[in-house]
Amino acid sequence: MIWNRRPLTPSWGMSLMLAALVAVSTATVIGCSRPSNGDAAVAAQPRQGATEPWTPAQTVQPADLLKELSAPSPSKRPTVLHVGFRSLYRAGHVPGASFHGPASSPEGLADLKMWAQGVARPTNIVLYCGCCPLAECPAVRPAFTTLRDMGFTHLRVLILPNNFATDWADKRYPVER
Repeated sequence: MIWNRRPLTPSWGMSLMLAALVAVSTATVIGCSRPSNGDAAVAAQPRQGATEPWTPAQTVQPADLLKELSAPSPSKRPTVLHVGFRSLYRAGHVPGASFHGPASSPEGLADLKMWAQGVARPTNIVLYCGCCPLAECPAVRPAFTTLRDMGFTHLRVLILPNNFATDWADKRYPVER
């Protein structure tokens, strides 16, 4: 079901908030936000003052993505990938986004790589997670670097400074469940 600029119902808002709480709690319990070893540990650390693997040109703001998703021609619309927790995806996601996460786990990265095998490298792809502030997100960086290293040339990250609920749903942008 898609909500398109209609007021959020209390039950829907509570559902999204509960899903976010479950996802953040799960990340804390299983340690996704602070892995204890390997390259994933480096990628998952907060990025305070660190250089991102993407350039400013490889980012997109929510309002701009919304415009792109409304393009009259489907070939002009980006392919949107959710690389976060399944509970967040089920609670609500960018319309048309496909689930490929969490990219902070080996299983999530394996799923993303398998999906990417049959995709043309110049495909316009937008990645997002939305579980937490982008600066602390454990999933977007590994997804971005994996796809970049596989040769994707039109790869961008959706800028969600706080989380999906605050930076997308609360602004009444369309949400698909």
